[in-house]
Amino acid sequence: MAASYFRHQLHLYCAQIGRVAVVAALAAVVPFGAYAQKKSLTTASRGRRGQVKSVTSNNLPGYDDRWFHPGFYIAPNFSGYRIEHTQTYIDRRDSGLGVTANTINSPGFSVGFVGDARLLEFLSLRFAPGVSFMTRRVEFKPYGYTPDLNVPDMPREIQNQEVETTQVDFPILLKFHSQRRRNTRVYMVGGIKPSVNVGNRIKDPENNLLRVNKTDLAIEYGVGLDLFYPLFKFAPELRFSHGLRNIQQKEGQTDVYNNSLQRMRSHTVTLYLNFE
Repeated sequence: MAASYFRHQLHLYCAQIGRVAVVAALAAVVPFGAYAQKKSLTTASRGRRGQVKSVTSNNLPGYDDRWFHPGFYIAPNFSGYRIEHTQTYIDRRDSGLGVTANTINSPGFSVGFVGDARLLEFLSLRFAPGVSFMTRRVEFKPYGYTPDLNVPDMPREIQNQEVETTQVDFPILLKFHSQRRRNTRVYMVGGIKPSVNVGNRIKDPENNLLRVNKTDLAIEYGVGLDLFYPLFKFAPELRFSHGLRNIQQKEGQTDVYNNSLQRMRSHTVTLYLNFE
């Protein structure tokens, strides 16, 4: 009986030891798993001798899990017109009694908001309304020009034409981005940009005779780089905009400037600095 009692006690003791060992193993594994998961978000760059040179952490690890990301942007730009000359312009140039007309790109500035909605894993829809302040110029130079005094709209001196506009933009874009590598990834955007002109500022109405329409529609495309920081994402983006409509307003205009141009379409190159 004593031997049997001793074996029984030993059996209970071993069972307790087994339970304690399991609990201790779990207690050791769980923190180690959490530490390993945390460590997987970082990488160390080491030298030839094994010394740590730098440590990189994955910023905003759950950023792409959210379906919507708001933000804002500031954007310097260069804008001008893409012009087409009329047959009258060509005939006067050939006869040596006309003008030369060339567009000049001028700096401007845009500011607005960004709304990015995830559609698929690597595809999102972006809506970026904003306000743009632009100055577009067309350089006119006399080419044997002689004014006709019988025509009241004919200027006696040829001067550059300047149109300063404040327009509200409503870009709708698709964004396709690559797989994220640590804290960077590249992307491409493309879409359309309707615009509404809310103000034309003409410094000298008597000499600046070119007029533009209130609305415009442009196609846009560009490339950018997503840079993830601990508290936000910064995305520099270079975008090109080509107007699809003829925005020249020449009804009733008989001056040499409007008679020389057949079509005027907007063209803009913008560097967007997005913060999301």
